[in-house]
Amino acid sequence: MAERKQPRVSLGPLTAFANAGFRRAYSQVRVDEHKYLKQVRRAYKLPVESWPQMLHLEPAVIAPIAQNTIADSSKLAALEGAGLGIGSFLTAVPGMGILATITLRMLQKLSLLHGFEYSSEAENVQLWIAAASAAGLDLGHDFLGKQAAEQVVPRIIDRIAVRVGQDVAENWAGRIIPVVGMAAGAAINYYFVRAWGRRAQSHFAKRHRAVRERLEAPTVAAPLSAVALYGGQPYNLPDRAT
Repeated sequence: MAERKQPRVSLGPLTAFANAGFRRAYSQVRVDEHKYLKQVRRAYKLPVESWPQMLHLEPAVIAPIAQNTIADSSKLAALEGAGLGIGSFLTAVPGMGILATITLRMLQKLSLLHGFEYSSEAENVQLWIAAASAAGLDLGHDFLGKQAAEQVVPRIIDRIAVRVGQDVAENWAGRIIPVVGMAAGAAINYYFVRAWGRRAQSHFAKRHRAVRERLEAPTVAAPLSAVALYGGQPYNLPDRAT
């Protein structure tokens, strides 16, 4: 019996829509830092007054909050994928813009949770370097050079869009088939965002540790069960944000 061939997906539309989606997100998508800080402080009872103070928290405190953030974003992406997966390739490809928005908002939250704001041009470039890392790209120092943010970020987005097109094309065939498109679309988006989130979390965690070492922050004991120590006082980590 002849082997059944998988439908082929063109990289062109995927890359183009991913590029357009991330460029739109670059100029329009921004998590409200003050509102999000209040939300996180209330949900997890964090003893911080600003995002930079997250640099003084033990990584064991931040990690589960970041994991919850990734899980929530992955579920949201799955819902989007299920909705667009019912249709054809023509309805699935534009969903790349929504996926880019969900992904960037997740990256912004992960950045803040590790103590890194993105208000200045230099901070914004660092955010997009993290996005490239989440995509599995190693830009290198030669790529960045001494260019302004408005020049560097679009170049990073171009590289990210190509990688996104490649990654999604390998798993997108299920979305072309209406019968299985809903389940396939949900699964593809879920694992896509989760993989990006985990790589981004690793990237920010390394930066967080490096800054803490430079600041010579006091060592805080790792949590015992659900209890972590902050400033010598017990700190109970809630299970989830509400």
